[in-house]
Amino acid sequence: QINFVACQLFALLAAFWFRIYLGPSHASSAVRHAFATLFGIYFAVFCFGWYSIHLFVLVMMNYGIMNMASIPNIHRYSFVVAMGYLTLCHISRIYIFHYGILTTDFSGPLMIITQKITTLACQLHDGIGRQAEELTVEQNRLAVKTRPSLLEYLSYLLNFMSIIAGPCSNYKDYIAFIEGRHVHMKLLEVNWKQKGYDRLPDPSPTGAVMSKLCITLVSLILFLTLTKNFPMAYIIDNEFLDKTPFLSRLGYLYVVTQAAKPKYYFAWTLADAVNNAAGYGFSGVDERGAFRWDLLSNLNIWNIETATSFKMYIENWNIQTAAWLKRVCYDRAPWYPTALTFILSALWHGIYPGYYFTFLTGILITLAARAIRNNCRHYFLSSVPLKIAYDIVTWVVTQLAVCYTVAPFVMLAVEPTIKFYKSMYFHMHVLSILVLLMLPVRSQAHSIRKPQNQAVQNSVKSK
Repeated sequence: QINFVACQLFALLAAFWFRIYLGPSHASSAVRHAFATLFGIYFAVFCFGWYSIHLFVLVMMNYGIMNMASIPNIHRYSFVVAMGYLTLCHISRIYIFHYGILTTDFSGPLMIITQKITTLACQLHDGIGRQAEELTVEQNRLAVKTRPSLLEYLSYLLNFMSIIAGPCSNYKDYIAFIEGRHVHMKLLEVNWKQKGYDRLPDPSPTGAVMSKLCITLVSLILFLTLTKNFPMAYIIDNEFLDKTPFLSRLGYLYVVTQAAKPKYYFAWTLADAVNNAAGYGFSGVDERGAFRWDLLSNLNIWNIETATSFKMYIENWNIQTAAWLKRVCYDRAPWYPTALTFILSALWHGIYPGYYFTFLTGILITLAARAIRNNCRHYFLSSVPLKIAYDIVTWVVTQLAVCYTVAPFVMLAVEPTIKFYKSMYFHMHVLSILVLLMLPVRSQAHSIRKPQNQAVQNSVKSK
């Protein structure tokens, strides 16, 4: 963990240097690719020693697949090899490290690299192996038309900005950043002449980096003061269960779940700041005219803490992983996209049973929450007091449902998970099943079944 923090802080300094002295106007794309790759490799070796060989083995295996596999199968082979290798490493690390003791080891970077490998493979398949009319608007925008060179491939997967803690980004966005087109492309989406500019502005990431470093510092303080004082294991302590009423246990469950969040806020916000410091992560201009640096942000803390639906919570937690799951699984699944996406998420995280309890429970609660929202929400939109009451109730239910769902993710093993759910009387499971039995589940359009041109044709027909 000390190596992790030291590397990320050094990466932050290197990122500022990279933007100032190796910016696109000062260095060629090849030099920027090489520097980003070499520093990334150094950080990996410094943090994980010989275990970092797993990262390089997986990268080179999939580079061979990318160049030798047929385009119709490139995404399938890449997915199977990357996920298979990651799963084998998840299994082996249980024997390398003690079961149930989470440590900052090589599996974290391997998980990010797996995301990038499968993302690039799918986007390469879209760009070369499929027709434009078969793609959704997003797939068309992100499609990669040519195989990357070895240097480009290594830079995308191993660059120092993201090798330790991510996040996963799209290949085209990363190449545009290295080549100096990243910010320019976003700025061209705005009519600056109407705003009184005679030329394009030059957004600086310094303000965004400083803001995110403040969040990082607060998260670190909360982690050091709260997380260890409110352990998740206490909610299944026999004395606690015997003496504490059910509603009080629910309240304590919320507290310990809140106490577990700062370490994620710290790691993800710091990783975002590192990328921004290098000049990567510009996402455009908001409605107030302010520059946004959240293209690679992994969480929206305000939306998480105020979420009034399970869907809203998930969409703002680990955002880039959710985007990866959507692009490689949900949008491409021939059937049961929600279930398959949750299962892939569990497999990607590892083989601890707690992960599977969490994501299988998540499937059930997601379907139930969707059914309630589709069948009931419109009744509460007729007046402001009703809408406020609905938001308060759904906030409470959402926060408790998330706590109930993620507790096994922290506990990891089967025995404490079953003990926890028994102490909670399996109430969320029971309520979700009753909702699904009593309320009709309205079907939703699945994006893969309505590609870009088909959507246009349907619009023309309706007119």
